[in-house]
Amino acid sequence: MSNQPLKYVVLLSGGLDSTVNLYVAHRGGEVLLALTANYGQRAFKKEAEAAQVFARDLGVPHKIIDLSWFKDFTNTSLVNADSDVPTGSDVSIDDMAVSGKTAERVWVPNRNGILLNIAAGFAEGLGAHAVVPGFNIEEAATFPDNSSDYMEALDRSFFFSTSSHVKVQCFTDQLNKTEIVKLGRELKIDLDQIWSCYFDQDTRCGECESCQRFERAVKA
Repeated sequence: MSNQPLKYVVLLSGGLDSTVNLYVAHRGGEVLLALTANYGQRAFKKEAEAAQVFARDLGVPHKIIDLSWFKDFTNTSLVNADSDVPTGSDVSIDDMAVSGKTAERVWVPNRNGILLNIAAGFAEGLGAHAVVPGFNIEEAATFPDNSSDYMEALDRSFFFSTSSHVKVQCFTDQLNKTEIVKLGRELKIDLDQIWSCYFDQDTRCGECESCQRFERAVKA
């Protein structure tokens, strides 16, 4: 059996889930590349800054990929400045019906599919065995492209589309946010550097769904 470390390409947004996955992958193997996508999202600048901090901390090569053409097919509030991102009382992270409605407003068509396919191309080219997204069990309830079923489907797809049969491996897909925060602390991640927010501003808004989930987990 080979003693070579497992090699990964990590999708890194600078948020909690992707950052913890980066550190777990680095601890257990070799991260050949961290990829951050610019698909025109409001928070891109802050996401990229956070991603660079964490990649630099581990000595991992970091690349930003330009997907600004997403604006040609999505009206999501994450990209469209004329559409309001749900915040405050419009968000209820424990109410599935409300969460389903807010998910519709921040949904980006096939975002994870596109990102993971790009990452798989890099993985095959660089000799990595797996691509690593940042998923969690909470958001999988409203975003099906965060689920273990989705990853299994992509594994099947990549069996055909990559000659090296690249896999999708996520270390947090069965964890909730509180458990991911705990793991992040065990890994000595500076959680103050995490960018969880849907907005680009000096500090996290604390009002959008992503911020509310993060702050609840940190305080738990």
